[in-house]
Amino acid sequence: MGRTTIGIVLNGVTGRMGLRQHLLRSVLAIRQDGGLPLRDGSVLWPEPVLVGRSEAKLRAIAESHGIAEKNWTTDLPAALARPDVQVYFDAQVTSARVKALQMAIDAGKHIYTEKPVAETLEQAVELARLADTAGVKHGVVQDKLYLPGLRKLARLVESGFFGRVLSVRGEFGYWVFEGDWQSAQRPSWNYRAADGGGIVLDMFPHWHYVLEQLFGPVRAVTARAATHVGRRWDEEGAPYDATADDAAYGIFELDGGVIAQINSSWTVRVNRDELVEFQVDGTHGSAVAGLHHCRIQPRAATPKPVWDPDVPTAQRFREQWQEVPDNDTFPNGFRAQWEQFLRYVAEDAPYAGDLWAGARGVQVAELGLRSSREGRRLEIPELDR
Repeated sequence: MGRTTIGIVLNGVTGRMGLRQHLLRSVLAIRQDGGLPLRDGSVLWPEPVLVGRSEAKLRAIAESHGIAEKNWTTDLPAALARPDVQVYFDAQVTSARVKALQMAIDAGKHIYTEKPVAETLEQAVELARLADTAGVKHGVVQDKLYLPGLRKLARLVESGFFGRVLSVRGEFGYWVFEGDWQSAQRPSWNYRAADGGGIVLDMFPHWHYVLEQLFGPVRAVTARAATHVGRRWDEEGAPYDATADDAAYGIFELDGGVIAQINSSWTVRVNRDELVEFQVDGTHGSAVAGLHHCRIQPRAATPKPVWDPDVPTAQRFREQWQEVPDNDTFPNGFRAQWEQFLRYVAEDAPYAGDLWAGARGVQVAELGLRSSREGRRLEIPELDR
């Protein structure tokens, strides 16, 4: 069978995630392996068209990776007007995303985008409706579901290992340097509310799709957001006031009585095996999953500790857990979802993470911030399509 080319506008490839995960480790990696095999025996060949604000950065990326000069530009409307482009991908800062996605939908392009899809629920719902009306296919990045640790956790859920799931506890975060005596690991816009920053808007959409797809719909949220570090330094070394939240403490109520507690922080020093870990406790067993590893403790192997504050414990609790084997080869999670989305576009393969899923993530973030302001629990209504 032959090879079919699919043109993809990638907007925001001069940023860390857009460059490393989406261009280099996903789209170009697919090309390096000969394209994406389809069901009919043909091969889908992604042709990237790079878009960004910096001509110098785009030129350097293109020259470094063999991308023709005609396939990079600072002119987004011109890129969207190309008849050989079928897909638009967005990895820009959140505040610039809605306008670009609207332009791409108006141009009749299929949509794939980083999250959050918008800064507000109203914008996110409008985007989903526009895409549905235009008849274009649409998807949102849900990379955490493709992590090896989360894949193993999903297998445990599907196998019935937990029995009845009771609770989920998540810890995410690390110390992001303020930028004065050591450079920050995250861009300064993350800490300015006016630029779409804040850990709630960044991470609650992630937690929503993890909880929704692994354990069930999220029905209520109680949250407390905080700005623990109020003074930071930007990329040029200039001080600025941090106006966006850098930590959030959330309780999510799911169908079936499952309670999830997830802490998210850029102001925490790591004392765990991985930067994110989820502990799931059920009637028949428990698991702790991170980015790569997953450990379990079944009911029959659960120890019986007794509380005695006067005697040091002799039990080594961490040693009582069993590592879940890989039993598979796990590709880069971003690439795995890119391949799934491209098959959705090319051959209508199943795909769950659409713009409506992205809107539900924004809804949880918006309600989480409102819960923090008002100090109360908020139920999550169904979205009106």
